[in-house]
Amino acid sequence: MNKSDKIKQKLARMLVSAPKLSLALALILCAFLCAFVPKLAIDASTQTLLLENDKDLELWRDITKRYKIPNTLVIAYTPNSDLLSESSISMLAALSKDLAQIKGVKSVFSMLDAPLLLSSGLKFSDLLGKIPTLKDSNASKEAIKAEFLSSPFYKNSLVSSDFKTTALLLTLEPNPGYNEFIASITALENTLKNSENNATAKTMLKEQRAAFKAYRDELRIAEHEQITQIRQVIAKYNQNSQSRIPHQASSSQLFLGGINMIADDMITFVRSDLAIYGLATLLLCSLCLFVYYLQLRYVFLAIFICLVCVGVASGLFGLLGFEITVISSNYIALQLIITLSVVIHLINSYREFFRKKSSFSQKAIVYLALKERMSPCFFAIFTTIIGFISLVFSDIRPIISLGLMMSASIMLSLIFSFWLFGSIMSLLSKKSVNTAFERYFSLTTLCAKIALNLRARKVVFAISALGLCAGLWGISKLSVENSFIGYFKENTDIYKGMELIDNKLGGTVPLDIIISFKKDKKEPRNSSLDDEFADEFASSDAAQYWFNERRMSVLKSVNEYLKNKEFIGSVSSLADLLEVGKELNEGRELDALALALIYSSLSGEGRELILTPFVSIENDELHFSVRTLDSDPRLKRAEFLRTLQNELNELVGENAQVKISGAMKLYTNMLDSLFSSQINSLGFVLLAFFATFWLIFASLRLAIIAICINILPLICVLGAMGLAGLSLDIMSITIGSISLGIGVDSAIHYIYRYKRELAHFKDSKKAIIASHASIGYALYYTSFAVFIGFGVMISSNFWPTIYFGALTDLVMFFMLGSSLILLPSLLLSQSAYPANEKNKAKTTNAV
Repeated sequence: MNKSDKIKQKLARMLVSAPKLSLALALILCAFLCAFVPKLAIDASTQTLLLENDKDLELWRDITKRYKIPNTLVIAYTPNSDLLSESSISMLAALSKDLAQIKGVKSVFSMLDAPLLLSSGLKFSDLLGKIPTLKDSNASKEAIKAEFLSSPFYKNSLVSSDFKTTALLLTLEPNPGYNEFIASITALENTLKNSENNATAKTMLKEQRAAFKAYRDELRIAEHEQITQIRQVIAKYNQNSQSRIPHQASSSQLFLGGINMIADDMITFVRSDLAIYGLATLLLCSLCLFVYYLQLRYVFLAIFICLVCVGVASGLFGLLGFEITVISSNYIALQLIITLSVVIHLINSYREFFRKKSSFSQKAIVYLALKERMSPCFFAIFTTIIGFISLVFSDIRPIISLGLMMSASIMLSLIFSFWLFGSIMSLLSKKSVNTAFERYFSLTTLCAKIALNLRARKVVFAISALGLCAGLWGISKLSVENSFIGYFKENTDIYKGMELIDNKLGGTVPLDIIISFKKDKKEPRNSSLDDEFADEFASSDAAQYWFNERRMSVLKSVNEYLKNKEFIGSVSSLADLLEVGKELNEGRELDALALALIYSSLSGEGRELILTPFVSIENDELHFSVRTLDSDPRLKRAEFLRTLQNELNELVGENAQVKISGAMKLYTNMLDSLFSSQINSLGFVLLAFFATFWLIFASLRLAIIAICINILPLICVLGAMGLAGLSLDIMSITIGSISLGIGVDSAIHYIYRYKRELAHFKDSKKAIIASHASIGYALYYTSFAVFIGFGVMISSNFWPTIYFGALTDLVMFFMLGSSLILLPSLLLSQSAYPANEKNKAKTTNAV
């Protein structure tokens, strides 16, 4: 007896010799860890979907601070009457007033507050004075409408081109503490990189992270309450509108949009999916287990162990300060899969030994089941951990968290599954097993017949080759995309609102473009100013000379390019002021002298309102605030950003530098990094799998077969995505690790059992029959239970959850066919113990 067999005997004997003490210790540990479950927080903020070390993230934070970009929400308002009608204006005023009273809303900007520069008959000299708005303008409605539809400040941004929809911009109170925490933590992390032994910096960093988490949690609660109150106001006005016109489909509509709203809704969807689909999965899996075994003891045992394992893992993560994100929220579903798989293998092993050793005591049968399943389950979990640990190579915190959480949770599942199964089953009395399901629905028998038949085996290989080719073809069609609006179903309010804002009010996803001018050796004097005037300005404020012809030429050309660029909606820049100024200046463009006059005449507040969002004289920059059309299905974000960068570089020439940042840029960087890290780590994972298989099976041939069995389903799943036109996004890009993580279990369990049966029968076909009649049931019991359970997720309103459920089902389908048909076919074709012709007919008939 080797050392590993002795260890297995000792562990199994410990669990069954004192089951009451063993169970009590397990439950005490479980209760202790479960007490920390309430500390497990959910973080679905946009920050969790960014690269930790992305240089563009630093640029974006710098741009946000420098140009004082506010955090805003957008409400799209489509009245049932003309936008300028008394009823529409009255409702807009009342709505703005109610929204302004919500805590955290700094200001509300609507049509009522928009300065009417053109329709009021102002001249250029009046530009710096008091400008009338819709509230106090004497202009005609036709003139006001014409200005809204033609002004670069308002068209396709504040109002839609059909003048049926307008926007209310809610500026939220700034949270300077958030960025201060980020800056402080980043500085401390950089300090530790340069000096790892700095104990003071380590202590400060730990304290700062704890303080930041507490601050962020309070902020998130306040933001959720804010979004809730805004939605309550919107619901009130929508309801009032519909009650006034109950029989008209054209009643007023209000929709909310904005990054804060998206983050809040994502948290809501994650919470909902965790509760509803976790419970539904357990219920349906329970039903499947009852159908399989027709005995409630196995159902309750399996569900109890699954709940304990999830509770223990969640408590541990709460204790360690982990947070659930949009990505890592799937750890519960994945842990349920793997825990259920381990428990089913234990139950089936117990039932098998019960039939063979019916005269043995209950503890003896449990002992045999634990000892027999210990090695294959350990190696199955070990290789699964290798698959999930590949996610740690990513630079994205939620992906890293998923890899760490899954590695820890499935190890806990292995430990507690054996611990609880051995303790509880040893305390239960012996009871005859019901094998009715195996007798009347024996899928394994059909699969064994296919593998044993030479002609059918050739068909299996042909189908596998076809699947491989189709999969590779589908993979070539895969693209990497990320769309906010694509996360939600079309019938949800969030989708409708984002689509309306996208199509009629200038887009939803922000993009920031910075033009940095390179310093000339000698900056040319402003040719529009005479020497005396220039000297006077130079002595008082040299920044006025920044508005020269060279910079204004770049401003106009870039602004014109962006407004004509496909997939770009709203464009805001200093060029809007020039365009309006031209109208006010009797058709003459504002030259450098006029801009210098405006700059010098503006108060500090005026400069902050008109110039600060678009110009940084100190940094010699122009800022273009752009919104992109996220709902356009033709938009390929990475390609769009590359083209935009290249074309802008050509446009500005060598005297300026173009920088692009914003939400789209950051998320595209994140996806590119994730895709490359997954591709780079895939080779390492497969190599690690191969080495592990070779070690476990002590056979190069079996190791190669096991690798092929795992690669083919992965190629088929990714290929099916490509052929279906599904893009890889933040969720589906992890399906490779999920496929490998789940698939290795079945291959290891089957080959492990096959080797044992082969050593007993010395006949490969008899070994296949015996393997299908034993471990085969556990494989398809697990697959069907999980398939039905995860099918519930398809009813979600959150597309990442839908994709996860559908892709998991597809994985389980391919893995089941691969394990029960392709794997035995390969084993028979390369068998070390070929059946002789005399035994061939007898073996086939035995099936």
